Amino acid sequence: MTTANATAAITATPPRVEYQTHPSQYRHVKLAFNGPVATLSIAIDENAGLRPGYKLKLNSYDLGVDIELNDAMGRIRFEHPEVRTVVVTSAKEKVFCSGANIFMLGVSSHAWKVNFCKFTNETRNGLEDSSKHSGLKFLAAVNGACAGGGYELALACDEILLVDDRSSAVSLPEVPLLGVLPGTGGLTRVTDKRKVRHDLADIFCTSVEGVRGQKAVDWRLVDGVAKPAQFAAKVQERALALAAQSDRPADGKGVTLTPLHRTVEADALRYQYVSVEIDRAKRTAVFTVKSPNGVQPTDIAGIEAAGDQWYPLAMARELEDAILQMRTNELDIGIWLIKTLGDSAAVLASDATLVAHQNHWLVRETIGLLRRTLARLDVSSRSLFALIESGSCFAGTLLELALACDRSYMLILPDDEAATPRITVSDTNFGAEPTPGRSQGGESPLGGGAAQSAAPGGFYPMVTEQSRLQRRFYSEAPALDAVRAQAGKALDADAAFALGLVTSNPDDIDWTDEVRIAIEERVSMSPDALTGLEANLRFNGPENMFTRVFGRLTAWQNWIFQRPNAVGEKGALKVYGKGDKAVFDWNRV
Repeated sequence: MTTANATAAITATPPRVEYQTHPSQYRHVKLAFNGPVATLSIAIDENAGLRPGYKLKLNSYDLGVDIELNDAMGRIRFEHPEVRTVVVTSAKEKVFCSGANIFMLGVSSHAWKVNFCKFTNETRNGLEDSSKHSGLKFLAAVNGACAGGGYELALACDEILLVDDRSSAVSLPEVPLLGVLPGTGGLTRVTDKRKVRHDLADIFCTSVEGVRGQKAVDWRLVDGVAKPAQFAAKVQERALALAAQSDRPADGKGVTLTPLHRTVEADALRYQYVSVEIDRAKRTAVFTVKSPNGVQPTDIAGIEAAGDQWYPLAMARELEDAILQMRTNELDIGIWLIKTLGDSAAVLASDATLVAHQNHWLVRETIGLLRRTLARLDVSSRSLFALIESGSCFAGTLLELALACDRSYMLILPDDEAATPRITVSDTNFGAEPTPGRSQGGESPLGGGAAQSAAPGGFYPMVTEQSRLQRRFYSEAPALDAVRAQAGKALDADAAFALGLVTSNPDDIDWTDEVRIAIEERVSMSPDALTGLEANLRFNGPENMFTRVFGRLTAWQNWIFQRPNAVGEKGALKVYGKGDKAVFDWNRV
């Protein structure tokens, strides 16, 4: 297939991307379990790319591979509580992972490349999130060439062990080979996480051949090396040492993640607790999240018996799938209107169960899934408006949906007290203030990695490690104290507006026109400008590694992916593998 035909095949009305899968359907990764250690082996089927037009040679990956990786991590988190360390390695000779498939990038649309990078980074961030919050540790056993996105996967692990066989090396060759950034996450983790000296990082990120052996240790690119004969034993030793740092239960009862009950229609997605209604003419989608219904378990035995049908877990899985489906498959739907429906008391009762049992492994993992799902909402390049109407239940965990939005409109019904919607702030919305000097984890016993500060953002911190209330009020004590004083109270639109919790509080006379005009104005604006605007305004807190990852993805990589030096007919990404030399525009911009 020619490049032109391959490009047409990928850009012309592609089939929907499905994010739900199962180990029995995996084509690219393999899972094995041995007590506290799970092994995730990368064994990519080069003939099983998600789209036509390329082969996944040398353990290179596309979105389909990362979908399996994301699913595998969910299986380990929930179905195997006995696992304390995940060893990430390769099942192929002499190659760990050569990164994102270059030919896939060369024939993909701009939007596909950026969304692919975003999901890839979220998956890797998820490894670090699990290490920090739920005690699941990760060891990259690099047993072959490790380049680009393959090294980014290793970088996301707690430790990296490299085989010292005189050929295996780690590298980030994107700049000299492809004219793009090292996946944005790789570039950031080298400096912010590995603390590689900036001049050495400059050499590393502009070299094709990479760094191997003791030099990789000296430069902090890996934590240790081992000769081939000792490599397996060293991997086992380090995996067990990492496992000893974890408190995941050896005798925990795993929860099977069954397929989601979902109906896909031409203009809708329908789940048990989540629905999405698409209006293509208006370029809007309405996300509605429902409260629990019926009697909900309040003790661990009941939670375990409910399994993946337990409301917080079921709702989080559905919302995550809906977000991913809409981000990838509905690119021209620019505004997501966020609604809730149901009983606020039921939501708060569910939250009380989360708070009461937050240290139990299953509850902790469920909170983690909710945290990561809400963070997916934060970094989605869509305008988010919350519509708080009669029958809504924006309380506690579901209030986070409104706090994540760019704007929130809350109806006031001055003549109908009973039907007036209300919001309720709960303990789950507040973040603890950071304690000076407090940290979690420590220096790697092998050297290299640095201690990570404990997140002050409570149950659902953003990538800034702030709660959404802290982000909203810039952590200013008077505003937060005023909100805290009203915690647990059902607040109508006037009270919520006075506290600064909503953007606007129109009455029933003005509601329809004000909301309609706001939406119509928004959809008339440049999507590119809005993406930049929203990212800047949503992440106004202290910068950290994760905000830098997504900031670079939104701005730098987004820009580089459109420049002719990368994607022009003679751009580096286009001519790779053809024997031609890239032709650059030498003007610095």
